[in-house]
Amino acid sequence: MEREPSICALVAASDFNAEHFAACQADGVFDYVIAVDAGFAHLESVGCTPDLALGDFDSLGYVPRCKKVARHPVHKDKSDLELALDRAMNRDFTDLVVYGALGGRLDHTVANLQLLARYAEAGANVTAIGLDSAARYIVGPDVYDLPLHDAGTVSVFAMTPEAHGVIERGMEYSIDDETLGNRTTRGLSNELIGQEAAIAVEAGTLLVFHPL
Repeated sequence: MEREPSICALVAASDFNAEHFAACQADGVFDYVIAVDAGFAHLESVGCTPDLALGDFDSLGYVPRCKKVARHPVHKDKSDLELALDRAMNRDFTDLVVYGALGGRLDHTVANLQLLARYAEAGANVTAIGLDSAARYIVGPDVYDLPLHDAGTVSVFAMTPEAHGVIERGMEYSIDDETLGNRTTRGLSNELIGQEAAIAVEAGTLLVFHPL
């Protein structure tokens, strides 16, 4: 029996798509919101009080007041976002929507993209929201239906050494039951053409960048 969908939004300190978050919040999309350190300031800017604020708060500069606060030491082996994702997984949410994890320092972005793959492979639907695009993980066997757009760029990368049985449909270029490795540009810059489009993978983990 499938679990009822439950969605946790995590808001970290990097580039924040305030418009997208506010629209989702207004529509009641999120069941739980976690502010990750300076992500608390992002949430304040859109008038949202998180259910939990977590971090060492060195970036925020103060310990916030909200429904619940989990303060961690500055010297630790996990990033604040990793600790927040652990909390979200322990609460058994089906979907994790992460803001503020893309942009800013490149090393932070790479670390976050690697990190999020682990939680996708542990069973959650994981999406990172950027300023104009989303990064969605697909763990095989699975199919992901892309949002319908007249145009826009879609890029697909293997997050495991190989991803097998990769299919791309409804875009300018088709991929039919291929193996993608993580040392190639194959999968970069496909184009939406106003049709229903989907990406599938039989085995392995894919990271899909697509327009919001």
